[in-house]
Amino acid sequence: MENFLTYILKTEQKLGFDKVRESVSAKCSMAYSKERAGSEGFSTSVAEISRRLELTDEMRMILMFEDSFPSQGFEDCMDFLIPLKAESSYIDVVSMGKLRKAMDAVRRIVFFFDSVKDGLYPRLKEMASPVLCFPAVLDRIDSILDRYGAVKDNASEQLATIRRSLRDAESSISRKAEAVLRRGQEEGIVDKDASVSVRDGKILIPVSSANKRKLKGFIIDESATGKTTFIEPEEIVELDNRISELRFAERREIIRILAEFTAFLRPYIDDIADSFRFLGEIDFIMAKAQVSLDFIAGKPIISDNGELNLRKARHPILEKNLKKEHKEIVPLTISLTPQRHIMLISGPNAGGKSVCLKTVGLIQYMFQWGMLVPSSEISELPVFNSIMVDIGDDQSIENDLSTYSSHLANMRDMLSYADGKTLVLIDEFGSGTEPAAGGAIAEAILAELDRRGVFGVITTHYTNLKLYASGDNGVVNGAMQFDVKNITPLFRLETGLPGNSFAFELARKMGLPESIIKDAESRAGEEFVGIERNLRRIARSRRAIDEKLSHIKSTDKTLDSLTERYQNELEAIRKTKKEIIDEAKREAKEIISGANRLIENTVRTIRESQADAVETKKARSAVSAFSASLDKPAPEDDGIERKIGQIKARREREARKKLMRAGEKERAEMERKAREEAAEKAFRESPLGVGDKVRLKDSGLVGEVVRVSPKQVFVSVGNISTRVAPDKVEKISSGEFRKSAVQPVQTVRREDPALRERRLNFKSEIDLRGERVAEALSAVVNYIDDAIMLGVPSVRILHGKGTGALREEIQKYLKTVPGVSSVKDEDIRFGGSGITVVTFD
Repeated sequence: MENFLTYILKTEQKLGFDKVRESVSAKCSMAYSKERAGSEGFSTSVAEISRRLELTDEMRMILMFEDSFPSQGFEDCMDFLIPLKAESSYIDVVSMGKLRKAMDAVRRIVFFFDSVKDGLYPRLKEMASPVLCFPAVLDRIDSILDRYGAVKDNASEQLATIRRSLRDAESSISRKAEAVLRRGQEEGIVDKDASVSVRDGKILIPVSSANKRKLKGFIIDESATGKTTFIEPEEIVELDNRISELRFAERREIIRILAEFTAFLRPYIDDIADSFRFLGEIDFIMAKAQVSLDFIAGKPIISDNGELNLRKARHPILEKNLKKEHKEIVPLTISLTPQRHIMLISGPNAGGKSVCLKTVGLIQYMFQWGMLVPSSEISELPVFNSIMVDIGDDQSIENDLSTYSSHLANMRDMLSYADGKTLVLIDEFGSGTEPAAGGAIAEAILAELDRRGVFGVITTHYTNLKLYASGDNGVVNGAMQFDVKNITPLFRLETGLPGNSFAFELARKMGLPESIIKDAESRAGEEFVGIERNLRRIARSRRAIDEKLSHIKSTDKTLDSLTERYQNELEAIRKTKKEIIDEAKREAKEIISGANRLIENTVRTIRESQADAVETKKARSAVSAFSASLDKPAPEDDGIERKIGQIKARREREARKKLMRAGEKERAEMERKAREEAAEKAFRESPLGVGDKVRLKDSGLVGEVVRVSPKQVFVSVGNISTRVAPDKVEKISSGEFRKSAVQPVQTVRREDPALRERRLNFKSEIDLRGERVAEALSAVVNYIDDAIMLGVPSVRILHGKGTGALREEIQKYLKTVPGVSSVKDEDIRFGGSGITVVTFD
């Protein structure tokens, strides 16, 4: 095989990964991170790939949600820091400013990861934990430099004295220059409208050339016309010399300060260099995360069973180019397994075969390089030891290689090195030579690759290869779909069927004479035309079957949902039924107890009236028997309600008979009142149902029951839906409800101060990352209750990805909450499955 590095570079170029690498490098701020982007290699270690992916995915989440994460201060310092280890060296002011920015960035990054909750960004937090921040060095720099990067006056006492003297001298020279100018103007040597000029740091007086001898000093310059001469007065020269001396002294003192600081810094240089390497790694990971956001990429699953399952994969470079033309890319879904490990794609030219092949290759390479990939986050990718490609034309005049020879050279390398841990990508397999021989050689190579268990995606037009893939082996056909009616490609891959070249149809569309096309069909032979025709017929039938299967699956899903719903409702009905029966028993006991007292009073009256003792005993026995029957277990069949009705009817008849036997008008009135009270009590204490009118006991508000569960009642009060415990409401009649609706309670029109405060403090997003499942669910229950009560249209719940258990439990609960219209994952650009978006009715 050719030089390995050259081969890798060529593979990256053919797959388009060189563009991805360039995109990452362009996002880097530091030379160290740019070098990392250029040197980072294709990994074959599952642990290393997992580490790279997790670091990038965590940084992607930080860039999306953490505004406090440092984004500045990524300065290159290694080029001047390492040379400072030499004893004679010292740092300059500009480099010290860069050093402060970089060290402050390291400090802020380490502080950020120290302050986040446990469980958030674990990989990055682990990476930052051993990094040192050197506060003493930062304090020393701050004592020397001001916020603009200049050396402070009080960096040393000597420097403060020098600069104070320098300011005094500069002030004196300005005053002296103004005095000389005024004197010259009074003597007529200098023009009235002239002013002091500064050239090359010297203060000069402009004098007409005719009067230049009249002003004592040194001629420094003259105007372009020669009419004006610029003179440095001799009174100023001595002051200027003094200023120069002070500036030299200032420079020497600054160098002394810098040298002193460098000596202080020197023992820390190696450790600081390690911190800056950490800063460079963070910059590199940020660049990868930013490119992932640009690509709308997510973290795939590392396959543990050797399967490759890409879902809705997109070629990022092609997608970017299509967006410039305002076109949408067609996502690719493809599966390879150890049993069916080679996909043979066929179909018309310009139908998307090569794009499918390159998409698989590029995404696999990005994955093993440690990049997030532009596909669904449920995509699974295995780890290959190598990716071998034969794409495009590698003909070479220097190496005496023709097009077909270059293809054969690539096939030779594949047969030499490929095994079950290799992914091969071959475009236009067998082309470039005489079709019969080319097809035979291609079939023999395909059979060998199949025997070895090599994974691969191969494109071809050869019928013999399609027939091979239709047999009992590890190769599966794939067809690029084609709109036969409009003679246009659909760019969608259909697995399980060979593709049709549609050569004759395309020829007709391009306007070739029909006679030529008919002649070509006859020359191709009836067998070839028949195969093509059958392929089209199979494709149409397959599509119709898929549509029916899709409809059946949808129907089954709906049926399963309805079945589950009815089972839940049936269980609730059974539970409610038992509660109703128990309540009815309790109520009946209360009624019988009251009736017993009434009967005892009646019997006492009868006795006093010399009534028959036998009749009295019979009446009391009947009442006791009825009371005892209430303690029997409730029947499980559908005759329970009928039995209770019969018992109640018998009890009413017996009670009425005893009262009539007493014959007193007062007892008749008592019976009427008892019936009314019992009816009223039965009405108010009967089980609540949907549509019943109720009053909230706490507030006096009236509403309508919209849903009932064993532990909660959902009541609609005006435009607000609330849920309360059953014992917090009481049933009212329709008349009472209408009356209350006409004259509503004043509290309905006035917002509760507590409710107003909750509305002001409510946020449309809650962060549960790092929380335990039980604590998170409790927080979600309260949060969703508030959202429904306040009428919020939608909220976002941040729970992170992790193992997915927290997301599953939260979404499972949300789907049971009345008033929630949809529960779905956030768009992959804004967090994907790490965030749940809840929309309310």
